[in-house]
Amino acid sequence: MTENHQHGYIHNKDDYLKRLRRIEGQARGLQGMVEDEKYCIDILTQVSAMTKALQSVALGLLDEHLNHCVVDAARAGGAESDAKIQEASQAIARLVRS
Repeated sequence: MTENHQHGYIHNKDDYLKRLRRIEGQARGLQGMVEDEKYCIDILTQVSAMTKALQSVALGLLDEHLNHCVVDAARAGGAESDAKIQEASQAIARLVRS
């Protein structure tokens, strides 16, 4: 990978940053809920919402990776193609386990 290489998500970078900042706010909200000793089910509901938000970001990034980085490597062929496909497969396995 060269230093000039742009990652697949670069065109949506601002959207990803906005979503991650929202998730950061959710995390701070969760901390406040625990500090304020809110009802556990209410906290769990917010944890679930935050988890879904993170999963959405992860799936978006995975889609960008597959449609950009993996496709480009597959076009090039050879060892780079095999490595990118293996890397994507491992990323999917980590997402499924989480």
